[in-house]
Amino acid sequence: MGSSARVFAILCILWTPPIFAAEVAGVKIDERARVAETELALKGAGLRRRAFFQVYAIGLYVQDRKADALTQDGPKRVLIHMLRDVGADTFTQALAEGIKDNHTESEAKALEPRIKELANAIATIGEAKKGMSIALDWTGKATQLVVDGKPVAAPIAGEDFYRALLRIWLGEKPVQEDLRKALSGN
Repeated sequence: MGSSARVFAILCILWTPPIFAAEVAGVKIDERARVAETELALKGAGLRRRAFFQVYAIGLYVQDRKADALTQDGPKRVLIHMLRDVGADTFTQALAEGIKDNHTESEAKALEPRIKELANAIATIGEAKKGMSIALDWTGKATQLVVDGKPVAAPIAGEDFYRALLRIWLGEKPVQEDLRKALSGN
């Protein structure tokens, strides 16, 4: 290999453009994310539809792509990219219904105070607007709502609550079956 070819090869190795793991409805979903100083990898990404409308593109980030997202320990991220405007009440109601659909009545009842905390946090943004990014982060200690890269409201305690949120998309009765498969990396 000549010296110019070697230099070119080294430059190609050193220069790496941003890597997008997926593109969903025109939204580029990053390969990696960082939550609580932990590097996460994209497990899967998909599109939430409601009737004929595209509602949001979503990506799920975990430490171990091969492990079950519901049971693996450590930080995680659900990143939602809004594709249309949705009122805070409608957004929160959809999350609450997804939790209720995947839990017994007593489990859902026990989660209600924290669902209300999340609803109050979402209410501070007023409306989930088209183009907005909404992250639901599990920091390893609490659930943190992050809107357009900025934490919103106080963290919400309890890993059981974060797992309840994940079940909206990954549970036995997911909000959308093909979305569950996409987020599971299947």
